[in-house]
Amino acid sequence: MQRVARAAITGRPVSIAVVGAGERGKIYAGFALENPHLLRVVAIAEPSPRRREAFLKRHPEIPPTNVFSDWRDMIKKEKLSDAVAICMLDQMHAESVCAFAERGYDVLCEKPMAISPRDCADIVRSVLKNGVIFAVCHVLRYSPYNRALKRLLDSNAVGEIVNIVHVEPVGWWHFAHSYVRGNWAREDQATFSLMAKSCHDLDIICHYMTPTNPPTRVSSFGRLTHFTRSQKPAEAGTATRCVSCAYEPSCPYSAPKVYLDPAKQDDRNWPSSVVCGGGEVAVDVESITQALQTGPYGLCVYECDNDVCDHQVVNVEFANGATASFTMVAFTERICERQTRIHGTRGEIVGDSLTIKHTDFTTGKTVVIDPGTEIDGVSGGGSGHGGGDYGLIATFVEAVKRGDPGVLGCSPKQALVSHALVFAAEEARKAGTVVNVREFMGRSGCDV
Repeated sequence: MQRVARAAITGRPVSIAVVGAGERGKIYAGFALENPHLLRVVAIAEPSPRRREAFLKRHPEIPPTNVFSDWRDMIKKEKLSDAVAICMLDQMHAESVCAFAERGYDVLCEKPMAISPRDCADIVRSVLKNGVIFAVCHVLRYSPYNRALKRLLDSNAVGEIVNIVHVEPVGWWHFAHSYVRGNWAREDQATFSLMAKSCHDLDIICHYMTPTNPPTRVSSFGRLTHFTRSQKPAEAGTATRCVSCAYEPSCPYSAPKVYLDPAKQDDRNWPSSVVCGGGEVAVDVESITQALQTGPYGLCVYECDNDVCDHQVVNVEFANGATASFTMVAFTERICERQTRIHGTRGEIVGDSLTIKHTDFTTGKTVVIDPGTEIDGVSGGGSGHGGGDYGLIATFVEAVKRGDPGVLGCSPKQALVSHALVFAAEEARKAGTVVNVREFMGRSGCDV
């Protein structure tokens, strides 16, 4: 069991250092701006001068001595904060998490934990050995919606779970942005799409089933179907960029349609802010158009060097014989609004990430629950992922403040199991076989 041998923090907010000032780093640090009584950002490490300067404008309280271009320079200093948020690219997580754990920092790590089973196991060993609090940003666990759903399950509202059907609708333009043109387009440069996009979907399924009923076997099918040169419309000819393509007005994946449409931007100007390089660069028609002429986000989706699956199904068997099926698919109108059906011996739950419809087989009654997105005691609780972003941060801050990892509701070993399920599913897809999850953990070196 993970133990934290220190007193609870009293009389002050928890302090945190942020490593990586990209979109996720800005969100987690933004919690401190809205809830300064709970969290204070005291240091930043970010290699991009533009992003670093933009971060400092939002957090001017960070002293110059605590500003770094490389996290390795940060870690050379005496311990700067109670905790650290690791928000770098996936392939950089393992080394940094282990290093900060060795220095006694409590660690919040953006999902996925790491991009290989052994690296995930190394992280778990390190945080357990050093007795630090460790949370993976499986934000779905912490949304009011999923907390309400889990309370229903724990109250035996459906009896014994027999089957779960869970769908992750990525969204046609969201997938094109992140997994065709963006940072997660190639497995060798990031990780496979099931891990990058949907590791917290398989984690939430494991959460529904409880840790005492782990996944035992998995199979999977899927591939890259559409975003390839062979699927390029003939009318597009030899064009490699949307701004010079005759077919662009008829193409649903047109970069100008995605990045110049105000309806597709959130309150942070995402995704256009990414196209313009982040930081304080103006996000307007002129700057976006200029970026589309030279940058990766202006490329034709059929001419990108991407290779990750644009659709995948995963079938899971659990220790008690219950089953689950998961679908990740790019080609949807909904953007990340998961749909879930949970079938039990005494009832059924149907959810759409907003409301939960529960039918009791004994009474025949159906009730609809709307948990909302606000987090008790937290400003800005209606954050991303249905409130899950700030729900996660608030829970992590409480765990650090109390010195109690149990507050998180997910141990490092439990997070490792759900990651192992994702790795095993991808092995099953590539090999065209059924994979025993426990055996996979043993031979892949992640059985901690």
